[in-house]
Amino acid sequence: MVTKRSGRPRQPPARGLAREEADLRRLAAERFGEDGLEGGVGLALLFTQWRWVERSFLPFAIVLQVTPVVAIAPLLLIYLDAPAAVLVCAFLVAFFPILSNTALGLASADRNLVDLFKLYRATRWQTLLQLRLPSALPYFLGGLRIGGGLALIGAIVAELAAGNAGKNAGLAFRIAEAGYRLNIPRMFAALTLIGLTGIAIYAAFVALSSYLLGRWHESAAGPGKK
Repeated sequence: MVTKRSGRPRQPPARGLAREEADLRRLAAERFGEDGLEGGVGLALLFTQWRWVERSFLPFAIVLQVTPVVAIAPLLLIYLDAPAAVLVCAFLVAFFPILSNTALGLASADRNLVDLFKLYRATRWQTLLQLRLPSALPYFLGGLRIGGGLALIGAIVAELAAGNAGKNAGLAFRIAEAGYRLNIPRMFAALTLIGLTGIAIYAAFVALSSYLLGRWHESAAGPGKK
């Protein structure tokens, strides 16, 4: 008598870890790209244009920054499923660096050029688009580098919390599971994939900075180059 094994076949460990790493990178990139950028840049623009908006909303942004994501993740898992909680945690930790760096860049435009725009009676939006945004671009790209790595950290913390809550989600859960089973090679393999993901995120933003800044800004030229 021939019996059929029920359930889907188990994947080899390497393929399983690679798939988890790809899912982690995709989730972090989605939340960082969609909400982190839009929310951080949009709120920074409002801060620059209207001071009352900054005084009203900056305390809330600071609260989100200083609250540990490891304390927020279990609460999010009560109301959200595991993938959504991972995305929200990635957004929370990446939001403030982009906001603060972009707001600093928008406020750091050359004062003489600002006076020149006023002399030629440029509107507020003309000054923003033609002067403040180009001046803030290096600061914004610096915020991207910081926020990209932090988004990955937030996603990992949320996956660890989801694993502790009994939800089988993500590469970070595989690390914890391998630790419980003393599967050291699997732990190192997962940690290596996370490290490579972080390097890939940082390298992508460095390449983006070089492309956008080109030859017109000192940070893109590198040390010792003119």
